[in-house]
Amino acid sequence: MDSLVDGNHTTVTEFILLGLTQDPVLRVILFIIILCIYLVTIAGNLCTILLIRVSTQLHHPMYFFLSNLAFADMGLSSSVTPNMLVNFLMDKNMISYHGCVIQMCTAFLFGAVECCLLAAMAYDRFVAICNPLVYSSKMSTQVCFQLLIVAFIGGCFNASAFAITFFSLVFCGSNRINHFFCDFAPLREIACSEDSALLLLSTFTAASISVITVIVIAVSYIYILITILKMRSTEGRQKAFSTCTSHLTAVALFYGTVMFIYLMPKSSYSTDQNKVISVFYMVVIPMLNPLIYSLRNNEIKGALKRELWRKVFS
Repeated sequence: MDSLVDGNHTTVTEFILLGLTQDPVLRVILFIIILCIYLVTIAGNLCTILLIRVSTQLHHPMYFFLSNLAFADMGLSSSVTPNMLVNFLMDKNMISYHGCVIQMCTAFLFGAVECCLLAAMAYDRFVAICNPLVYSSKMSTQVCFQLLIVAFIGGCFNASAFAITFFSLVFCGSNRINHFFCDFAPLREIACSEDSALLLLSTFTAASISVITVIVIAVSYIYILITILKMRSTEGRQKAFSTCTSHLTAVALFYGTVMFIYLMPKSSYSTDQNKVISVFYMVVIPMLNPLIYSLRNNEIKGALKRELWRKVFS
């Protein structure tokens, strides 16, 4: 059963996800590729969390946020990837009504948390480079936990706003979602009616989180750039900038794809392009983040070598 008759309307109880492709050969190839990406994502982010926990040299605010970013990456990827992998092997990609809202809210929760954590990491770099003398007090353990709590509160608000809006949508016709997961935009396309006030609420919540975090990141890096340019030592400039390159790369990848998906007008790109960018945002980027931070960060590489050396010779 994918619908129930309610008076003169048919109420949808299940959705069909059209997925990335209907080609059976391509589905098998994509299954293998995305499964490998997902395994690397989980392994890489778990290793990042464990390395930061066991290595005392990494017990600093920046790595505290990095470990939580790794957790958010696993949550974001896990919200869609396991279901996508199962659907590659099924003839009909079904998801229940409540399963759909849970998937959507989990993705929006961890997406918003990641935005906030990237902003917190930018603020951390700002304090470290522009105000190093007060770094220990400005970025104390208490402050770090407060910023983490704010990040998850923001994620919960975002998920709750979209959940409330989802339950206000009336589905009385097609139940075929032209996507590989329950994204809000394709759900709106198949809804018969919607509450404009609640739609405004969810849009305002998501936009507020995006705009505030972008402003924090932009302002932080403007001050960082000014401070670096004022440094007389070339070595000092290179050292200061090197501590920011990994974070800047992660920010560029994350916000670049988010802006393409949610801010660009629909007329400028096709649904298939949207799906590909969504795969990059929700599946590929969570795999890339631990690689970016490990390959471009000397402290991470040094801690990893020390821990491996200790395990080998213990």
